[in-house]
Amino acid sequence: MKFFRAFSKKPEDGIRITNPSATVEDLRHAIITNLEQSQDAWPPACPPLEPASAEEVRTFFQRNKDRYLALIFEKSNSFVGREVALDMLQYENIAVRRVLSSEEELVEKFGVTSFPSGYLLFRNGSFSRLPVHIEARSFYTYYLRTLTGITRGSYKLNATASSANETDRVPHPLRADRSKLYMADLESALHYSLRVEAARASSLSGAQLAAFKCYVATLVKYFPGRPCVQTYLQTLDAWLRNWTEPELPRTVLKEAMKNNRDASHPSVLPTNVTWVGCQGSERHFRGYPCGLWTIFHLLTVQAAQNGPDKELPLEVLSTMRCYVRHFFGCQECAEHFEAMAAKSMDRVASREEAVLWLWSHHNEVNARLAGGDTEDPKFPKLQWPPPDLCPQCHKEERGVHAWEEPAVVTFLKAHFSPANIYMDYAEPDPIPVAREGAGARLGTEGPREERGRGEEEEKETEGEARIPGRPGSPEPRRPSIVRLNPKVREGGEDIVDLDSFSEQHFRSQALRAAAGRRGRISKRDTVALARGDAGGERRRGPGILLREEEEGGESLRRSPWLRVLGLGFSRLDISLCVALYFLSSMCLLGMYTFFRLRTRARKGRPGFPLA
Repeated sequence: MKFFRAFSKKPEDGIRITNPSATVEDLRHAIITNLEQSQDAWPPACPPLEPASAEEVRTFFQRNKDRYLALIFEKSNSFVGREVALDMLQYENIAVRRVLSSEEELVEKFGVTSFPSGYLLFRNGSFSRLPVHIEARSFYTYYLRTLTGITRGSYKLNATASSANETDRVPHPLRADRSKLYMADLESALHYSLRVEAARASSLSGAQLAAFKCYVATLVKYFPGRPCVQTYLQTLDAWLRNWTEPELPRTVLKEAMKNNRDASHPSVLPTNVTWVGCQGSERHFRGYPCGLWTIFHLLTVQAAQNGPDKELPLEVLSTMRCYVRHFFGCQECAEHFEAMAAKSMDRVASREEAVLWLWSHHNEVNARLAGGDTEDPKFPKLQWPPPDLCPQCHKEERGVHAWEEPAVVTFLKAHFSPANIYMDYAEPDPIPVAREGAGARLGTEGPREERGRGEEEEKETEGEARIPGRPGSPEPRRPSIVRLNPKVREGGEDIVDLDSFSEQHFRSQALRAAAGRRGRISKRDTVALARGDAGGERRRGPGILLREEEEGGESLRRSPWLRVLGLGFSRLDISLCVALYFLSSMCLLGMYTFFRLRTRARKGRPGFPLA
């Protein structure tokens, strides 16, 4: 190696570093030593590497605009403080200084008892110990880079340029937990991969068609989706298996990939795109690439958990390789991934190795893209998992960061498990529609229109009944001539014609009697019984049956006379009627008593004398 000091102009200026037995750590220390000896040509952007004094620390914030000052307390022969200072060179709003163990005033002030130790100072004069799992360079560096307000200096121009375009910023960021997976991310990525990227070409044929079929089949096998999404993938997979033509037109494929909410088992993959854990600070950051990586990590872990370790180790990785090669929108990214796959994927010998291969190469991609234009400044591309998520996954060997792979495998299997998938911000499950036949309930009709298809006039006639529990459809209830709380009831409150309602009520009684003679009721006959069946059950939601309690009360069901008098009115209606009858009777009785007493009083008066 040759070390060139700043402002070197000739090849002869290079200082040769020769040490055949040197490790990476030895070479790094040699470079730092040569840098410190370059006092006459000190690089302007390089931070000071000499030990800090108590006076410098005391007056630091008076002389600098940084938000934080990190102090690394170490012994004189340690390079950790200088390494961390150089690691943080590209980051703004923070400065790193090393303090030697011989600086007694600072050691006593901060209560330092072990070396190395890291402390963080704030502008308000407070300080705290750096909460790291191991007192080592990589752990210090990671923690400092994740502090609030710490960004790479290269983002200054990007941030200024993008600030003019406020429409690109996410208006209301969703709150996400990095330790969780979100079904909204997975379903959004699935929707985009199937309906947008795979359907971009005018038709699929040959290797493209085979790759798409393989992708869907792998999803059916290992994707831990909701029942409606699993039904969607199974339906699409069965349809693709039955497609025997050499070419699959885009229009036909798009038609086959539509949702079917009206089936007894809904086949639905939500079409709305909502990023939660994969949400970026601006719309063009993260999103779909993050979601696709998450899907394939999830698939490799599920394959390792649900099958023999040595059987088909490349099943998921080969599917991912084919999908990225034929469908991924970023051509440069696809070429990089293909180069990585061609280099080492064939050496994967087990499903657990497949999990580690995808993890390690994802970190390789993050390292390549870190600091580039595609990196979100609010979510820098780090080596994953970070120490705060999995401290036992990290270690240092001779001053160099290393991974504890058994701990990494354990973490990946726990992180990418169905138990760690959360439904926050996901679209609600579609409600199954009850069909005629086994399991059909009285008072239910065929499928209604999909939710949100316009504001249709809500009418309830004798030949039509609404599906209980469906959004936009009120629960079956008895009509009422009394309007209750207008905020609760809809504007289209029904007003009952007593003659027509009496006719409908006795017709339902006749149908019920006829049902007893025939042994069953046809679907047409059940419509009139949707409101008045005393012992019926109704479906309030997916898979939940509730016994319907008649509003008329138990006494109304037992007495035929009360049932005839009630004519199906609610208990409140009958109570109000009785109260009105009682009040009117009391009023009439009062009026009668008043006039009777008045008449008697007039008759008892003495007569006037005759003229």
